[in-house]
Amino acid sequence: MTSLAQSRGAGETLRRRGAPADRRAGSGAGVAAGWIGLVPFGVYALLFLAIPAVLAIASGFFTVNGQFTLANFDTFADPTTQKDIIGSVGLSAVTAVVGAIAGAIICYALLSMRPDGWIRTIVDSASSVFAQFGGVMLAFAFIATMGNTGLIGIIINGLFGDNAYTSPLYTVPGLVPVYLFFQIPLMVLTFMPAMEALKPAWGEAVATLGGTRRTYWWRVGIPVLAPAFFGCTILLFANSFSSFATAAALISQGGLISLDIFRASTSETVIGHANEAGSLALAMVVVMVVLMSAYGALQRRAAKWGDR
Repeated sequence: MTSLAQSRGAGETLRRRGAPADRRAGSGAGVAAGWIGLVPFGVYALLFLAIPAVLAIASGFFTVNGQFTLANFDTFADPTTQKDIIGSVGLSAVTAVVGAIAGAIICYALLSMRPDGWIRTIVDSASSVFAQFGGVMLAFAFIATMGNTGLIGIIINGLFGDNAYTSPLYTVPGLVPVYLFFQIPLMVLTFMPAMEALKPAWGEAVATLGGTRRTYWWRVGIPVLAPAFFGCTILLFANSFSSFATAAALISQGGLISLDIFRASTSETVIGHANEAGSLALAMVVVMVVLMSAYGALQRRAAKWGDR
């Protein structure tokens, strides 16, 4: 009996010693499987994002004959380029701020509704679709509605005579309502989780201490939501700053830095300036890196409240 018990104890000890190794082996296999699953995406990102971006930026440091030069950066001294940079920053700032405020108001209204209710479901679904709706399709939708020969133009010209309506769509300020069409839904999608992270216990604590609802929002709600709000605003700015297809379909003659890049790289009338597109692309990449770094920092700060 004693030898039997000892053998059983020895076997149990061996199993306990082997268990961590088995878990480590299983964990290693899971990690390996995860990396293998990322291979298709990594290859796609490398071929269609990383390599084209590096080649585009590198072209800004060479002439059309392949000689190293910094002369391509002289384009930033061009008044037209400076005007277009200001136009891009101004358009991005306006649509980001307006989109952030409008989206935050919508999120506040949705906060009092059931997450599985039909209104919340419709708004969430519509936001997911409209946040990705852009390009030529969005441009055509606004041309058909607000263009010179669109629905609004036909109505106004019918009431006040021919040529009474001139569409603002074909200018940089006219892009504001077009961009807000996808900026506001994007704000709803990105800011709603922060609104939902507000804990009811915080409001109850303020009420227990004699505070009002205004006190709650001023002392608790706004400070907690501020990092997420500003982070989402930066995300909207970056989204607008990098947009191209919608603007190109409406104002193809320029006015934005993204259109300048396209014009410099494809123009058949301006010869010898194709590599200036690379220097402009480098400027956009630098701006995007700064914006995304700030967005990441604010998101990490906002995430701390979710753990409390």
